[in-house]
Amino acid sequence: MLIAADNGYQSVFMAPTELLAEQHFRTLRRLLADIPVNIRLLVGAQKSALRRDLLEDIRGGAAQIIVGTHALFEEEVAFARLGFVVIDEQHRFGVMQRATLRSKGANPDVLVMTATPIPRTLSLTLYGDLDVSVIDELPRDRKPVTTVLKSDEDMAWVASFVREQVREGRQAYFVYPLIDESEKLDLKAATVHYNRLQQEVFPDLRLGLIHGRLAGEERDAVMERFTRGEIDILVATTVIEVGIDVSNATVMVIENAERFGLSQLHQLRGRVGRGSDRSFCILVAKKWIAGRAGRAAARGTTLAADQQLLAERRLAAMVATTDGFSIAETDLRLRGPGDFFGTRQSGIPEFKIADILADAALLDAARADALAIVESDPHLGKSEHRSLLSYLRSRYHDEMKLIDVG
Repeated sequence: MLIAADNGYQSVFMAPTELLAEQHFRTLRRLLADIPVNIRLLVGAQKSALRRDLLEDIRGGAAQIIVGTHALFEEEVAFARLGFVVIDEQHRFGVMQRATLRSKGANPDVLVMTATPIPRTLSLTLYGDLDVSVIDELPRDRKPVTTVLKSDEDMAWVASFVREQVREGRQAYFVYPLIDESEKLDLKAATVHYNRLQQEVFPDLRLGLIHGRLAGEERDAVMERFTRGEIDILVATTVIEVGIDVSNATVMVIENAERFGLSQLHQLRGRVGRGSDRSFCILVAKKWIAGRAGRAAARGTTLAADQQLLAERRLAAMVATTDGFSIAETDLRLRGPGDFFGTRQSGIPEFKIADILADAALLDAARADALAIVESDPHLGKSEHRSLLSYLRSRYHDEMKLIDVG
């Protein structure tokens, strides 16, 4: 981004939540405090006067680095000279959204980032459509997070374990799939269980509640108190899935874990283990699910790919490994990588022959052949390539427009 600014271009740093965008904004301002570069933050919940000033700075080019959320997609956001786009947690954005952002510049360079190697990215990597940099090791002094699977009937043990961690000066998260109770869904809700935990389970500890319907200022105040160590246990929804970095938090309890996707579980687990202390992720599921998944993880086996068993397979994978690439491969087997060209981001692609996982060598050879054809005949004008050109035009006419988005 500094290189772009030095050459007269603007950069965008986009994140999926205001919480994460604000964290990136503060980090960049700290890192670049001694460098004369104008960094601005654009999110949805900003007063109109500030927003007008922001949009003018962006349109006129005074804003050199713009950190923001989905607000960047809005039509009124126009750039003077957008040259570089960074998309954090790229799997949280749709293909057309990423295309919209790119269209605001004259073919800007794009860097996409994710802490979880998701199936779509893994598939594109196999095809070589992305230049990939991989960090596959923990930072210095970090320890792998220990993951255990418990049932609803083990909550007394869970509470005791969390209390012991707090007694040692640590902090914990309790994550729930819903904000409020639902008559249609048999799932636990953060607001209800926050009250129960505070009144019945941990009456002597300091608890906080955070979810997506809180006003931005209230949410920020709760997170600031948790970061400062003034809250022992943070009860939350998946609003904390990305962007929360509290090194003293060592326990992540995920209730109704069977209802979360693998990528989401892996991201939530990543909220702990961010310091030098040993950390733990406790997955709490229905008793029958926890029992089956636990036995599968202990045997080192995978369960049958029946739709009813997907939850057990996800939980077994989480207990078995903290390796994001292994988890991505399991996720790929469970739900498929989606389209290579186009907007569908899950499901098995329409291969007539190849298996995306079992036939990696064959796919690599096919890619090499394809690249050779493109190099020798980029417009497929040779007679031997006319049928290929005809097929591509008829089969992938609309999708070809999305190839560059990734």
